[in-house]
Amino acid sequence: MHEFYIKNMVCNRCKLVVTNIFKETGADELIVELGKAITNTSFSAPQLAELNKKLEDVGFELIDDRKSQLIEKIKKTVIELVHHPENELKVKYSVYLEDKLAKDYNYLSNLFSEIEGYTIEKYIINQKIERVKELLVYQQFNLSEIAYEMGYSSVSHLSSQFKKVTGLTPSEFKKMGMGKRKPLDEV
Repeated sequence: MHEFYIKNMVCNRCKLVVTNIFKETGADELIVELGKAITNTSFSAPQLAELNKKLEDVGFELIDDRKSQLIEKIKKTVIELVHHPENELKVKYSVYLEDKLAKDYNYLSNLFSEIEGYTIEKYIINQKIERVKELLVYQQFNLSEIAYEMGYSSVSHLSSQFKKVTGLTPSEFKKMGMGKRKPLDEV
């Protein structure tokens, strides 16, 4: 099995695009997850170059160093927790990341800050705010329900964090609609 870590692959549409590119380049028995593709296919150097070029043409990038792969795993884990939760998170994000990635959280935090230039906590907050924006735009829940769903202690905590990140209150954002949402790979 060959694992390929891919930067900026953060949504189901991304997975579809990456799957097509791998298949076009000759991959079979392919498993594609957020941030990663696994295949039995061994690519030659020219095929690998073609694969990388096709991925770069649509905004992705193969990652070959261990530290960058770990950063992508952190991002993938946070995105899955925030945007695709299966169950309510009953532990702190730091504990979950430490358990899921089998690395000390201080190491993960320092590495993330060193490579990305901001903290894991800020990344988590930004992802949560993007999810809140999505829930506001689609008007599935009221602000109290959103605060509960996203793990905020209160509506006022959510509102204050939302305003700090976006410069708008949730109501102001809701009035504006979709115009201010960011793609997940730009958060």
